Amino acid sequence: MSKLELLRSLNTNLSIYDIDDEEFLPFGRIVEEYDFTSYLNYMNETDIPKEGNVYMASIPEMEQQAPSELIKENFYGGMDIQVGYCNGVNSTLNGLEFHKSSEINVACTDMVLLLGQVQDIVENTFRSNNVTGFFVPKGKAVELYATTLHFAPCKVQDKGFKTIVILPKGTNEPLKEGLERKSKEDQLLFMKNKWLLAHPDREVLMEKGAHPGISGVNIELFYKLKTLK
Repeated sequence: MSKLELLRSLNTNLSIYDIDDEEFLPFGRIVEEYDFTSYLNYMNETDIPKEGNVYMASIPEMEQQAPSELIKENFYGGMDIQVGYCNGVNSTLNGLEFHKSSEINVACTDMVLLLGQVQDIVENTFRSNNVTGFFVPKGKAVELYATTLHFAPCKVQDKGFKTIVILPKGTNEPLKEGLERKSKEDQLLFMKNKWLLAHPDREVLMEKGAHPGISGVNIELFYKLKTLK
C-alpha cells in the first residue's frame, strides 16, 4: 500500500489526492523549472520542533543563494522575494489563509496540504467540508495560486514536516498600526499580504485576534493506525 493509499484509508472523511492528479489544477501547479538544491541543503541543518510549528519568513542565507534571483526576476516578475521555511508537527487544519500573490512550497519531507478556494468563502466564512487534501512528496515544489486557501502543512510521519516557503518580500510582517478596515474582506486582514480565517477551536489564533471564519470540523489528518481515536 502506498503512503497516499494509507492516508486515504485512514481519513475517509477527507478527499486526498496526489499533486499529479487533475484535482490539483484549480489550486496550483508543480514547479519544475528551478533547482532548489541549495535551499534543500540549508534545510538539512534546520530542526523540527517537538511541539507546534516554527515559521521563519525570511532567511538571508537562503535568499542569497540560487535560484533566488531567477525566482525574483522570472516567477515574480521582478518583485523582491523572501525565502524561509515552516517546520513542525502539525496534524490539524486550524486556519486557512490567502495572499494576493502565489506562494511556492518546496517539500523537504513528505507532507499533506489542506487546501480550499477563496471563491468558497461566503460572508467571511468557509466550511471545512470544502477542504481537499493533497499529498506532496519529498523534493517536489508547488505553486499555490493567490485564490488558494492554505496553512501549515500536515505531517505524515512521526518526526514532522519541513517545507520551504517563498513569497513576495514583506508578506506576514505586522500591519501598519491603526489600519482602517472598510470592507468585509478587511476583517480577514491579519498580517501584510495575509488574509486569515481561523477555526474557533484554535485558541492560539483566537487570542491573536484572528477572524473565526472556519465552520465545521477542525480537520485532523491521521497518518498511522495508532493515531486513530
